[in-house]
Amino acid sequence: MHENLSEVLTLDDMARTAMFSKFHFSRMFQRVTGLSPARFLSAVRLERAKHLLVTTSLSVTQISHQVGYASVGTFSTRFSTSVGMSPSLYRQRRGQAGQLASRPRTERDRDHAPAVCGRVELPAGAAANGAVFIGLFPERLPQGQPVRCAALPGPGRYTLAAVPPGSWYVLGYRAPTPDARRPLVAARGPVIVAAGGPDHHVDLPLRPMSDLDPPMLLALPDGSAPLTGARRTEPTP
Repeated sequence: MHENLSEVLTLDDMARTAMFSKFHFSRMFQRVTGLSPARFLSAVRLERAKHLLVTTSLSVTQISHQVGYASVGTFSTRFSTSVGMSPSLYRQRRGQAGQLASRPRTERDRDHAPAVCGRVELPAGAAANGAVFIGLFPERLPQGQPVRCAALPGPGRYTLAAVPPGSWYVLGYRAPTPDARRPLVAARGPVIVAAGGPDHHVDLPLRPMSDLDPPMLLALPDGSAPLTGARRTEPTP
């Protein structure tokens, strides 16, 4: 996928490369990555587009073709939905979101919804500096508006309050730092939340991101901008 984003890639092509039947390949791929091959490919294409927008002077049309979209309109719509802003605005802001908000809380959420909480942990040897984003999403892909979100200045406890009923994935992400070239990520779920049910304790042990992890598509603040609709919990020793 990473080496052939401008090409038309079918499930048959990918399964043939892996030397599996397409049905077995699709099942195995989803088991390993949490996404279908088509969903993962779409995410990788948008991730590459994000990179090209802030590192090149290519036009949006040229970038859309480079990452495998025949229609710039389709590309712009999918980019905006997944990243949270249009390709042009993403380039203008150098890939930074001004402010990130979770879905609005309803009266029922405030009165009857439980919390998801836990600790963010770093791998051995990782420097403690670097903001950590925690988000609740309906699938194992950090895109679009999170159900709930929070940001920590480093490892420690987090709380996502008033979580609505549903099946959610808790995803953690720390951008690359001078001591770690790869982002640090964590994924837990699905977490089944019931109205009026108990709180859920979900620890997030971060690890270096691999090529099999779904990319972070959502544009994040630079660490100084606030997150709205979330409760910040300062890290504890």
